[in-house]
Amino acid sequence: MIKKSQIVVIGGGAAGFFGAINCASVYPHVTVSILEAGKQPLTKVKISGGGRCNVTHHCFNPSELVNNYPRGGRELRGAFSRFQPQDTINWFEKRGVKLKTESDGRMFPITDNSQTVIDCLTDTATQLGIKIYTQTPVKDIDKSELGFNITLKSGEIIKAEKILIATGSNPNGYQWAKKLGHTIQTPIPSLFTFKIKDPRLADLAGITCDDVQLKLSLKKGKKLEQNGALLVTHWGISGPATLKLSAWGARILHDNKYNIPLIINWLPQRNYESVKEELINCKNTVAKQKVINYHGFDLPKRLWQSLVTYSLTNRDKTWAEITKKEIDKLTEELIRGVYQIQGKGVFKDEFVTCGGVSLKEIDFKTMMSKKCPDLYFAGEILDVDGVTGGFNFQNAWTTGWLAGLAMSANGERGI
Repeated sequence: MIKKSQIVVIGGGAAGFFGAINCASVYPHVTVSILEAGKQPLTKVKISGGGRCNVTHHCFNPSELVNNYPRGGRELRGAFSRFQPQDTINWFEKRGVKLKTESDGRMFPITDNSQTVIDCLTDTATQLGIKIYTQTPVKDIDKSELGFNITLKSGEIIKAEKILIATGSNPNGYQWAKKLGHTIQTPIPSLFTFKIKDPRLADLAGITCDDVQLKLSLKKGKKLEQNGALLVTHWGISGPATLKLSAWGARILHDNKYNIPLIINWLPQRNYESVKEELINCKNTVAKQKVINYHGFDLPKRLWQSLVTYSLTNRDKTWAEITKKEIDKLTEELIRGVYQIQGKGVFKDEFVTCGGVSLKEIDFKTMMSKKCPDLYFAGEILDVDGVTGGFNFQNAWTTGWLAGLAMSANGERGI
């Protein structure tokens, strides 16, 4: 193990690798080392996107891009003007990794294999002479007059002029940041599914709706809402609308112990009056047909049948037999049915944390700490998180790139 390195990156993930690579690219004579506690670096890259790696998102306007970050969007606005998804695409393509865009804007390597991204990063780092040390956990970090002393769990001490902490949501990273003078916003989960046990959803596992509106009812009449596709699961609901709401409502959901009412609008393009009018029209025009068999809405059949069964006193009623009270009840279920969130599940493709190093204590032009000179942060250790779709990796690439550029001796633009 080396005893001294000018630049030490703690954490062998996307942000750490990108910071190390950009630093070594700008200033090839600097000694850069990456310390990774695990057996393999870039493990999150490996499993993300179902093993395909959702590298970034096809959104090239920084002003629009920041709207996908529940926390950190304002700080990232300037950062994205310097390194945004188009720069990410160019960077990887320059190194032989072409990306493709899917219908929802997510971007993956054309190989559909995350190993392509891993090989690109590790090969580039090796070519630049960056030393990658795996199974090298850090025990402690101390600031010295000449830089930093990094104590490994093995007992060895590495001296560094500058360090980049890119440890993601690892509690050790927060501990070191706090010791070096930083405020830590309490880390809690973001991007998760909702556990809901409800008879209306009980037999609907696998049902998808392309456009649903979800709302959290908050105190003082406030509401937090998101639109998008929804998937009914064996435990509750998932899909883009759910995940986006979990991200924007992460703190609220946590503070309510993941037990809070959720309003589902299955027909967000319609209002209450037009839906009720459609139901009355059915009563007048298809009177002899069973309600459970006919409706004028673009909904999965099983979902419609479940809502009808829940709203009517007899699921076999014809439209002629449906009462005004039942029409009101069915309208209510279609437009603003109330469900109780009873816990959170997991989203297997991404593991994202809300919280981390306070953004007020970071210079987003350089990613250097305002509290501790020559200390840099990048990636998820910061109180920055994005919704699903490649936005969290873009945060890693951008903040890693800026930190690497700033840590280089001459501060020229990276390649």
